[in-house]
Amino acid sequence: MENKIIKADYIASAVKLSQYPEEILPEIAFIGRSNVGKSSLINSLCNRKNLARISQTPGKTQTINFYKATLKIAEPQELKNFYLVDLPGYGYAKTSKTNRTVWAKFIDEYFTKSPNIKFICQLVDMRHAPMDSDLQMFNNILEKNLPVLIVATKSDKLSKNERAKNLAVIKKTFGIEELPILPYSSKNTEGHSDLLDVIADSL
Repeated sequence: MENKIIKADYIASAVKLSQYPEEILPEIAFIGRSNVGKSSLINSLCNRKNLARISQTPGKTQTINFYKATLKIAEPQELKNFYLVDLPGYGYAKTSKTNRTVWAKFIDEYFTKSPNIKFICQLVDMRHAPMDSDLQMFNNILEKNLPVLIVATKSDKLSKNERAKNLAVIKKTFGIEELPILPYSSKNTEGHSDLLDVIADSL
């Protein structure tokens, strides 16, 4: 038996602390550059088509979106509720510098003020070396003393050799040799059960 999300519902969008959901639950947050495949990952993880809206336009997520999810844990058999938190994409987005500054501010407030964060999934595109903005976000998360898991998306688009090479580049760029990186594909569900295992352990 595998761990499985059996229910997931949109609860709230927030740009400040007072707008966060009233019910207190553990939080697993997802962040990454615009167009890294965050919405696709969230939908595939929850086995839902349109829970998080997928857009061809970078920078579509402009608020912190909270989804209440129920995880059916295989061993021991129990149900656990948590918030899956979708944070705005950083880096390139077809938006003004003012908007990006505002987003950075409320992401920072979320990292600093939410006491219920279990860990952050930082998504990077496995096909490319991490960019400066990825490194800045990674260091920002570490400075806040928050646990972080690097999830390398779009793994289905690479051959076995390319994958090994690119994973080594990601580790080198982040500067941590033993950095755990989870390859993930929303297309063929690679990494799906592994990520659910990590979430189950954290809950």
